[in-house]
Amino acid sequence: MPVDDEQPGDPIDILLVEPSPGDTRLFTESFRDGKLANCLHTVSDGESAIDFLHQRGGFADAPRPNLVLLEPNLPATGGRDVLSELQNEPALSDIPVTVLTSSDVGEDIARSHGIEADHYIQKPIEPDEFIAFVQSVEDFWLAIIEEPVADD
Repeated sequence: MPVDDEQPGDPIDILLVEPSPGDTRLFTESFRDGKLANCLHTVSDGESAIDFLHQRGGFADAPRPNLVLLEPNLPATGGRDVLSELQNEPALSDIPVTVLTSSDVGEDIARSHGIEADHYIQKPIEPDEFIAFVQSVEDFWLAIIEEPVADD
């Protein structure tokens, strides 16, 4: 579904690409407990993310995500490969991507490794920080649907 068809309060499908089971659990719990209406889908590697996006294999019934949260350090098929797939595939190129960085200089590091995304958010370290993270995702999402990206 194109971004500009979304309305504030509509449930969104979020694809979380996160290799750490502990972080995945914290993300899942935080989104469940947060106020953002969403359906969080999780995969642990880049190959699964690409299959999810293309609805291949075990992901044949997967929804098209409205937002991708991407940890760039993935086993095998890395974050840069997932971003490249999203950017180079016309059917996927309008899906916003937020790269999860591990520090306040993470955006600079990600960019230096060729990882260009729509947005960068520092990954929470403490469980309490995940609530603020959920709020930042909600703020980001609301900004997107209120001011959709113009088509070039």
